[in-house]
Amino acid sequence: MEPAQRPEVLVTTASDGWEQVLGTSVDLVGVPVLAGAEGPVAAPGVEQWAAQAGVAAVPDERRAARQRFRGKAGESLLVGAAPGGADVVYLGCGRVGSVAGNGLRSAAAALSRAAAGGSNAVLVLPAALAAEAGGAAAATVVAEAVVLSSYRFDTHRSPDVAGRRPGPAARVLVAAVGEADAQPLRQAADRGVRTAAAVWLARDLVNEPPSSLTPRRLAEIAEAEVGAAPGVTLEVWDEQRARDERLGGLLGVARGSAEPPRLLRARYEPADPVTVDGHVPHVVLVGKGITFDSGGLSIKTAAGMTTMKTDMSGAAAVLAAVSACGDLGVRVRVTAIAPVTENMPGGRAQKPGDVLIVRDGQTIEVLNTDAEGRLVLADGLVLAKEEQPDAVVDLATLTGACVVALGPSIAGLFGNDDALVARVRQAAEASGEAVWPLPLPEEYRGHIDSEVADMKNMGREGGAGGAIAAAMLLSRFTEGVSWAHLDIAGPARSDEDRGVLAKGGTGFGVRLLLQLLADWGS
Repeated sequence: MEPAQRPEVLVTTASDGWEQVLGTSVDLVGVPVLAGAEGPVAAPGVEQWAAQAGVAAVPDERRAARQRFRGKAGESLLVGAAPGGADVVYLGCGRVGSVAGNGLRSAAAALSRAAAGGSNAVLVLPAALAAEAGGAAAATVVAEAVVLSSYRFDTHRSPDVAGRRPGPAARVLVAAVGEADAQPLRQAADRGVRTAAAVWLARDLVNEPPSSLTPRRLAEIAEAEVGAAPGVTLEVWDEQRARDERLGGLLGVARGSAEPPRLLRARYEPADPVTVDGHVPHVVLVGKGITFDSGGLSIKTAAGMTTMKTDMSGAAAVLAAVSACGDLGVRVRVTAIAPVTENMPGGRAQKPGDVLIVRDGQTIEVLNTDAEGRLVLADGLVLAKEEQPDAVVDLATLTGACVVALGPSIAGLFGNDDALVARVRQAAEASGEAVWPLPLPEEYRGHIDSEVADMKNMGREGGAGGAIAAAMLLSRFTEGVSWAHLDIAGPARSDEDRGVLAKGGTGFGVRLLLQLLADWGS
């Protein structure tokens, strides 16, 4: 896939000579501020720079009040030109005493959006503020946000229509002022840019129309974008191989479609592996890859189908994450498994009441063909378990029930290992992708018991506890292995341009997974 234009992110520790670093004039300078009890206050370390630059460290009090600008994360206030000729935009980074990565992430995204249209912008990053937000890692957060907030999917727009929207900023310079070492900041920013590029790949895959991103086409793109990545080898199983490997869940869902299914398995071997307890840790990622979900014979409503190209977001996330492992120096072994198919109501489609036999021999009664994600994941999780890994993490746009429970911005987190769940939560917090743990209560195990098979693919009537019932089914294929499940049905898609998100597929999970893998090898 052809990469869209992305802004260049540069880093300097000099407070002067910005034009020389950028190679051109500065159009916009972003000044971070915090939210105090009475309004915006100067961010740590800004006042000394502001005095030297001839710029107010905080906006005019009356103007800020008129614009209702208080310095909260994500707020911005554009004012007139500074002495050097560039416009100044004040960027809210959050409340005094509670600045974290998300505050800087929101501020950098606001600057990037303000600089759209090919402008050249500078973000003033005082060392004291960076220290509060994670030290050198603050540059990672800023670079990620600049690139992610610039994302546009214009592949299918005619040039004149695409040209009506402002393009991204041309360059954004992160200007660290105060006591700061440039080299670690540059390395951290490079990491942020590479991570954001992986998210762009996931977003492009999710946003591609379903008739042009068929299972076969997804496999072709994966060969080009993932299989060619440093340290990665990609294996593609066709329909016959799926039969030979007894992937009954995947094949059952695929029966209603004229498009044959695929199973993708990408393996990453680190160039500089870390050893823990005498071996190199191995993490397997499994992603649901339904390239279009009509619901099958249990067909969705017309409105319910409009965003169902998004139903392969889990597969997009795990493949994109693996594509970046080599560039980011991940030091553990990683395998990504993506069962990929359409779910369609063709003449050969599976019927409510059918029983499928999964790879490990367990059987599932299909009572609703629109609960298909757990069927393809069952095969994927069995394959993951056979790798005898240190951990398995799956991502899936699995249930509307999880959206009801947690809303559109938070993923549900389930697991059978408290230590792994804690790791995932820590990675989620550091990466800015929100998750919330949900239970797998023993007394609910009977909700998926079947009269004719080992289990059924639906819980109790009425849909109560639907996200738990789906996770309960998955858990039956992960016994004996450390496992975490992320139900990303809500945050996989955004209905608006907001912060680092663009309307459409979000690439949720890529940053989280890369953070998890980096932490594992540190």
